[in-house]
Amino acid sequence: MYANILANMVLLPISAGLAMFIIPERYGRLAKFLSFIIALGLFAASIYVFNVKPAFWPGVDKPIFMADTLSSFIGLGIAFFALVTLTYSFAFIDKDIVKYNSYVLITLGSSLGACYSANFLGLLIFWGVLALALYLLVNMSGTSGAAKASEKALVIIGGTDALMLFGVGILWAATGSFSMDKTHLPLDSALSIIAYLSIASASLAKAGAMPFHSWLPDVAEEAKVPVTAYLPASLDKLLGIYLLARISLDIFAMNSISNTILLVIGSVTLIFAVTLALVQHDMKRLLGYHAVSQVGYMIIGIGTASPIGIAGALFHMLNNAIYKSCLFLTSGAVEQKTGSTDMSKLGGLSKYMPVTFAACLVSSLAISGIPPFNGFVSKWMIYQGIIESAKSSGPLWVIWLVAAMYGSALTIASFMKLLHSVFLGRPARNFGDVKDVGLLMAVPMAILALLSIIFGIFAFTIPLKLFIIPAAGSAVFYIGTWSPGAATMMLVAGLIIGLGIYAFMKSKSFRTTTTFIGGEEPSSMDRVSGTEFYDTLKDMKWLGRIYKKEDSGSFDIYVQTKNLISVFTGVLQRLHNGVLPTYIVWCLLGMIGLFIVLFMGKI
Repeated sequence: MYANILANMVLLPISAGLAMFIIPERYGRLAKFLSFIIALGLFAASIYVFNVKPAFWPGVDKPIFMADTLSSFIGLGIAFFALVTLTYSFAFIDKDIVKYNSYVLITLGSSLGACYSANFLGLLIFWGVLALALYLLVNMSGTSGAAKASEKALVIIGGTDALMLFGVGILWAATGSFSMDKTHLPLDSALSIIAYLSIASASLAKAGAMPFHSWLPDVAEEAKVPVTAYLPASLDKLLGIYLLARISLDIFAMNSISNTILLVIGSVTLIFAVTLALVQHDMKRLLGYHAVSQVGYMIIGIGTASPIGIAGALFHMLNNAIYKSCLFLTSGAVEQKTGSTDMSKLGGLSKYMPVTFAACLVSSLAISGIPPFNGFVSKWMIYQGIIESAKSSGPLWVIWLVAAMYGSALTIASFMKLLHSVFLGRPARNFGDVKDVGLLMAVPMAILALLSIIFGIFAFTIPLKLFIIPAAGSAVFYIGTWSPGAATMMLVAGLIIGLGIYAFMKSKSFRTTTTFIGGEEPSSMDRVSGTEFYDTLKDMKWLGRIYKKEDSGSFDIYVQTKNLISVFTGVLQRLHNGVLPTYIVWCLLGMIGLFIVLFMGKI
């Protein structure tokens, strides 16, 4: 069993997913039960593999699957998030249940296959299956928007998969091997640089970094929430950053130029996406842009090339998967109970959905980097990695540090908007009939929110010690000092003292007077939904241009590629106009060109 465990973890869910296609929809409960048992078994198996690493199958010399410190950590995350989101989906998805579960199992098996692949051929196969699985799962929503979003995701990720194939071909030509554990190519030639950029493009597209980001907000808005919580929020981040870390730390020998490229991509991704998130009015689309922006931190951490920065990137990858999945699950709860994720149509839901609000609040604080939550610790490590990189990158480290800290400030601002608009502001309508979600949806949200707290307070004793430092593969030295336990106690003490002062000073009587709102008539400002926060940014000259260009698709590689192809095909259509003399002229020109080539070759 031990010798075959990696193969079984990959082939069992794929086989079960394929077999599930023959199960009629009326046996949806059976499909749910089988999927849950398989996901639970794979989670247990991933824990086993994580504890006994390294593991190889079928042998050490030329293994097909391999689990080392990094891949076993990623595999554990893949299995865990599959189990959590699958449990949530049982109460959320009520149509095409069998089809959904079959797709999820195929996705789960392919993800583990990509993670545990010991050579690039296996990685390419499973990576390609994941692109198709993403297309099928997103398209299950059945709307025209979902169809367009799934098509865009397939084109962008599929296109970069072709680039990865090209890069792997260069690697094979240079080394004569497809093995991932025996390849270490220095970036000292044009071919090796092209190979690195080609494979890195696939990882960046999977993670949702610029310039391959545009599919993610569309998928976040249009796909079913369990799909978004598992794929863009957790799975694609884990696999995308895993591949980027693998090629940057093991496959290629990085240099200052390649590291600077990563730092630039990470900084631009972070600032650009979080700026766009500020002005979104749809809860899921706002979270989609934040799914893009958080990738910037991970890329910056890897680009620092310092042990603490790389460890911070891996830790942030894990943290982001935790709180971003939780945020998407809370958006699904809001959508299911109110019928909308348009923030202008919500408000005041904390009273009716306290569990959902608590999970969203904790996750919002975590993604904003507020201590003592997990997001603060990973960002703090990345900041230290940037400072440490000053030894090799010169004064540019200031730019990366400002970008990282400024992005965190904008993240806080956008989640103040989300929390006010959805949970704390005045309701857009009467939500008296709205009740919180049941256990199947509440427990996954609670688990993820609780992990955001535990991984923050006990960061050094649990996640960093058990998962991150071994996966990073090098000793980590902290520049600063952070004591999460002491900080937590001080924060709790401050809250208790503040509540005590509030209770003591609270007035027993109140004076009633007319409403005064800056001289405006109260009737004209009856309700501030919160969606208006930061809309004035669009009035700023240079920011307004950026927002308009984003809306028009100027930064969308899918749209721009489509336009370029349209221009090329338009030229061909004008040339092939069906007029005989035109074809004769082209034939003559072709013969002349061929004659010149042959004649010049003989000279």
